[in-house]
Amino acid sequence: MDMYGDLNFTVLGFSCNQFGLQAPEGNHETLNVLRFVRPGGGFIPKFPIFGKLEVNGLHEDPLFTYLKESLPYVNPVIGDIKKFYWSPIKVNDIRWNFEKFLIHADGIPFRRYELHTPITEVEKDIAELL
Repeated sequence: MDMYGDLNFTVLGFSCNQFGLQAPEGNHETLNVLRFVRPGGGFIPKFPIFGKLEVNGLHEDPLFTYLKESLPYVNPVIGDIKKFYWSPIKVNDIRWNFEKFLIHADGIPFRRYELHTPITEVEKDIAELL
């Protein structure tokens, strides 16, 4: 947001508890968790944080259904399904926290990034779109 927030760009944050039950807090606690726990150190997001939702499974939010149908999965390894809290598990599911989607200003999905993608690669793509 510091780099591109003054342009036609924003980050949208979504909390989800489907990956190892790592986000058990209520929606009213999310900002304090970010500020004091993960990442901590007084972090205050400069972008909107939405209420907790499901990104995979029978009750996945329609936004994530659309994103996953529009862009192929980016990691062929599904992972430890004992740490997944959704059903059914599908090949195009989001694999773990911090998977990212880059979307054109017109709402068309551009690229999907797995959680270990260097942020410099994402930044390069953002600059290309802007």
